[in-house]
Amino acid sequence: MEPNEHGMLDVGDGNQVYWEVVGNPDGKPAVFLHGGPGSPSKGARRALDAAKFRLVIFHQRGCGLSTPHASDPSADMGVNTTDHLIADAERLREHLGIEKWLVYGGSWGSTLGIAYAQRHPERVSEMILASITLSSARELDWLYRGVSRFFPEAWARFSAHVGDAPDVVRAYADLMENPDREVREAAALEWVRWEDTVLSLEDYGQPDVFAGRASDDVIALVRIIAHYYANGGFVDNLVAHADKLAGIPAVLVHGRRDLSCPADTAYALAKAWPDAELTLVDDSGHKGSPAFAEAMRSAVRRFSP
Repeated sequence: MEPNEHGMLDVGDGNQVYWEVVGNPDGKPAVFLHGGPGSPSKGARRALDAAKFRLVIFHQRGCGLSTPHASDPSADMGVNTTDHLIADAERLREHLGIEKWLVYGGSWGSTLGIAYAQRHPERVSEMILASITLSSARELDWLYRGVSRFFPEAWARFSAHVGDAPDVVRAYADLMENPDREVREAAALEWVRWEDTVLSLEDYGQPDVFAGRASDDVIALVRIIAHYYANGGFVDNLVAHADKLAGIPAVLVHGRRDLSCPADTAYALAKAWPDAELTLVDDSGHKGSPAFAEAMRSAVRRFSP
């Protein structure tokens, strides 16, 4: 599916954000918020019904086709925060002349989607969120320490790379700022090895999502993730502010077997947000399953024009 239109949007701070629009030019406006942070989805163009939606996709600062690329050590991460991404989304919405749009996001995209909707509820018609994480301290402590109880040998390797530092995420973030590419490559490969290990017990999806050579995209991904999560995702307690979402209909889809993002976060968000309907998919982890995909298709049908 080729885009109907695309371009680079100057969002300030020396950053240019890549964007594209696919689907029906006269369809219902929607925006796709990719995960990572720092990992544009290759499947984004197929997220919604192309005959019914006008889907806007953009690559968040520092990754994909946006510039400067975070693999370049000179790229300033000080101007890459959740507040910056929210402002970028708003600037893009205004640039495209869209009054309100459906917000679609998964994993980190659900954090960004909730933060955006709480800041600009009047601009959100509905939300479809998958594999919910809100980047809370409790969730990050689980992902980068607590879940090690299932993978002690992998954790030993991951933490040893930063000398068993008390704050492993911060230590990796510091390594990813090193001007020596070999240092950054080595840290990036250890980081993605850990990420793949956490997802390794799932029955569906690609076995090693991140593994392989430390390409520019992988280096950017790890630099961005470590930067965000060393700073708590640059968000506060999003569940505590769920009242700001009142009146926004939403479908939340989450895999019960998701070890990277345990289901209690999705459950807590749904309890605090009466307009949200939560579907827990028993056979799915973070990477989904056929039943998970059907639940997402059902959510799209619910909000289709």
